[in-house]
Formats: sequence, structure tokens, C-alpha cells
Amino acid sequence: MPYEEPDAKLLVDLLSRMQLIRGFEERAGMAYGLRKIGGFCHLYTGQEAVAVGAISVLERPRDLVFTGYRDHGHALACGMDPRAVMAELYGKVSGSSRGKGGSMHLFDPGRGMFGGNGIVGAQIPIATGAALAQAYRKDGGVTLCFFGDGAFHQGALHESLNLAGIWKLPIVYVIENNQWGMGTNWRRVSSEEDFAATAAAYGMHGEACDGMDLLEVRRTVSLAVDRARTQRAPGLVEARTYRYKGHSMSDPQKYRSRDEIDEYRKRDPILRLKDLLAERGELSEESWAAIVAEADRAVAEAVAFAEAAAEPSGAALYEDVLAPAGPGAGRL
Repeated sequence: MPYEEPDAKLLVDLLSRMQLIRGFEERAGMAYGLRKIGGFCHLYTGQEAVAVGAISVLERPRDLVFTGYRDHGHALACGMDPRAVMAELYGKVSGSSRGKGGSMHLFDPGRGMFGGNGIVGAQIPIATGAALAQAYRKDGGVTLCFFGDGAFHQGALHESLNLAGIWKLPIVYVIENNQWGMGTNWRRVSSEEDFAATAAAYGMHGEACDGMDLLEVRRTVSLAVDRARTQRAPGLVEARTYRYKGHSMSDPQKYRSRDEIDEYRKRDPILRLKDLLAERGELSEESWAAIVAEADRAVAEAVAFAEAAAEPSGAALYEDVLAPAGPGAGRL
């Protein structure tokens, strides 16, 4: 079906969602610095337009989302409770995975959010399998699989793309090319710089978009999702974006300059959408201030909830070892 531009109300909602993610990541970074969050922690700051724009076109709960370890933004874009997400980062029993998954393993099957996977590219064949299940059920669902430029060169991706092309699976693969795979620029390790062009090798449509522009991300992914849903035509989208923070919280970022980061900040996805709405007369300064205040309130509430939540008991080590059996035990 023809793509319809979102109205002002929806755009304001999406702007609010991006601002929530931005504020959440800032507080998560602070908590990690205070050693209240342990393990690995990969912040999504700067990439908000990709998750929010792409996920906004899905029909949930029948549509599914899979992503990698930089998953806080996707979780919140799927509508997960910020309190449960923050508590999970804190390792508390009130977390979305009872404190056992941490930053890299956020799940909420009821909202179609299937992770959060800590191994580079591990989510890609799993997402392909989920799309195969959707094809068997003929339920009209689509799977959206996010991964970074560092995962693009994993063999499992190309095996998955080949199978999706052969079996005509209802899946869209979204490459979040944030320019740096850990500490290596993506151009140094890619024989082909146009990732989207490689889709042709697997008989599928590929397209690149500006990952710092929510409207462009939404339009591109919407068309790809529609093809996947109505034509059983898998697709590949490369969203060129940028992460403002290091690869993880332990990354000193010595491989790139402050000037480079500042240059990308001039294209900040939140400010771009805010300014566009203001130019159209669809967002006042008072409304923007209210959005920021509400995001700050929600994040502060999430932190307070995580701080007050109980630690898992020692006996919890022996729980959740085996998946429950019986009818209705899992969605897939």
C-alpha cells in the first residue's frame, strides 16, 4: 500500500519516545559509572531515530523485533516499561528478565521484543527462524532484525539472507551502520561500502537511508515491511547512523576525534525532528519543554524503582534453568 506520512500527533509521540531513550541512556551511563550497573553496557545515544522510526511501523504483537547487545533503545521503542528495563540493568528481581539478563538481554515477548543478544550477529539466524515460523503460520506477521555494521561480515548473516531469499520469508534486516565496529572504521573492513547493494546477491530489495532522520528511516522501513507482509519479499535496509558514546562503557574512544563526534551531533535526530515540527508550527517551546520534563520524570522514576527493588535470592540461581513445557509455553 502507498506510504502515508505520519501526522503531527504521531510525530510528537515519536519525538517523545526518542527523548525518553536519550534520557534513559544518560542516566544508565551515570549509574554504570557509580558501579550500580555491572557487566557490559552499550549505550544507544545518537541512534534513536533508527529503532523508534523502524519499530513505529510494526503491527504488534504479531510483528517481532530481534536485536543485538545495544538494545536499550529497541526495548523502549517497543514500549517496554522503563522501570523494568532499568531494574534489569541493576540486576534486580523486578527487572524484565528477573535481573538475569542484564543490559544485553532485554526481553518482552508480550510486546514482540525478543532480545537483546550478547553474541555479535547471534540474533540474525534466530530472527530468520522466527520469520520462517510466521510463514508457516501464515499469520501476516513480519520480523524486524537489527544488527550493526560489525555483524555484517558474520557468516551467519549471509547464510540467513540466502535462506530468506530462497524461502521468501517475511523479514526485514536493518543494518545500523554507526560507522565504528568497536574501534575499527567500517570502511577498513568492508570490500563493498554499500551494504544495501549486497541484497541483490540474495534476490531481495536493498535500500540505504539516513539513520539520523526519523522520517526517512520510517518511510524506508515501512515500504520494506509492507513488501515483506504482502508479497513475502524479504528486504535489507542500511541505516547510516552514529553513536555518540564509546562501543561500550569501557571504551575510551581513542580511535576517533572530538571534531568527528561534534560534526555528527549537528545532525542530532532528536533536534532535527524537533526543529522540523517547530518550523511547521506543530510544536511550541512549551510543548517541547513538557516532553523533556516528562522524559526526565519517567527516567527518574525508573532509577528510583531500580534502586528500591530487591536483589534476587540465592535460590534464584536454580530457577529458569529449563523452559516451561506444555501448551502455550512459548509464542514461537
